[in-house]
Amino acid sequence: MPARSKAGKSKSRKSRRNAVSSNGRGANALDKALEGALRVGKQQAAAVFAARKPKRARRAAAVRKHLRLLRKGAHVEAAALGAPAPTSAGVLVAEGDSWFDYPLYDVIKLLDDEYGYEIETVAHRGDPIETMAYGGGQLDDFARCLERVLRGGVTPKAIMLSGGGNDVAGGVFAMLIDHRQSASPGLNHAILDGVVGQRVRLAYVTILSAVTHLCEQYLGVAVPILVHGYDYPVPDGRGFLGGFGPLPGPWLEPGFREKGYGDLDERIAIAAQLIDRFNTMVGEVSTMPEFAHIRYVDLRNTLSNAPSNYRTWWGNELHPTRRGFKAVTGRFAAVLAGL
Repeated sequence: MPARSKAGKSKSRKSRRNAVSSNGRGANALDKALEGALRVGKQQAAAVFAARKPKRARRAAAVRKHLRLLRKGAHVEAAALGAPAPTSAGVLVAEGDSWFDYPLYDVIKLLDDEYGYEIETVAHRGDPIETMAYGGGQLDDFARCLERVLRGGVTPKAIMLSGGGNDVAGGVFAMLIDHRQSASPGLNHAILDGVVGQRVRLAYVTILSAVTHLCEQYLGVAVPILVHGYDYPVPDGRGFLGGFGPLPGPWLEPGFREKGYGDLDERIAIAAQLIDRFNTMVGEVSTMPEFAHIRYVDLRNTLSNAPSNYRTWWGNELHPTRRGFKAVTGRFAAVLAGL
């Protein structure tokens, strides 16, 4: 190999310096964005807490008025007054998407039915993590849930948060993959980094910051928060109960079909890469110094995505069967048991 000229060596060193400088600027920009997300979450928590103050006062006044009326005319059974509170494994407050709000069975229902937890939930199927972080509705409802729990004189054992699947599935999924006939088929990592590595990450940091500071304002301490990153799905075109007519789904197969991917094994492999990237992001967020109270639950390989038996575990492209949800819930229960 011929030796490079001095000019060539100088140009190469300059290129490396420019690359390092560019990477540094990118990292600094993300760090500043994460700091901003923490700040936005804290500001949202303060705003919700302040907005709830007059509502809490009005409710307290209504309760006092009601108790005065009871003392004047209504008779309360002494036995009822002395009845012991029901026993439970503890109280949880949940916010999230369809994994916590699914017809007939989901993680929250099974934690209640099979593990004895009492759960206050504001989870709503279909909600993206951006809606939870910036929409305001779930956060206000979350604060209301906390107030109900605290009125019972109980500190929640943990907060449960599920979100992000709706931010990368459905109508937005096709933009994450390049066409199979293109020069670079598969996931478009530049777009994926922008969506998962930045947009969804910032929304996660914002909602976790908001929930953390609400708990601190109500309780004076940060309550443990459980987050997760889903398991490996099978993009076979099945929606909820088949996804026919107005029923939801499918969420992945249309994007794969649009981009020329017909082989199921190939789709499974690409979907697995997406889930790995998503889990990496959630795991990294949970290790931020501000989030020492957060527990990341890795659900990968809880359910099978093998073509031979995946239907035993997956009811459709994004949601487990009852058996699958039981297996997933067991992973959450194991973490909760250690708190």
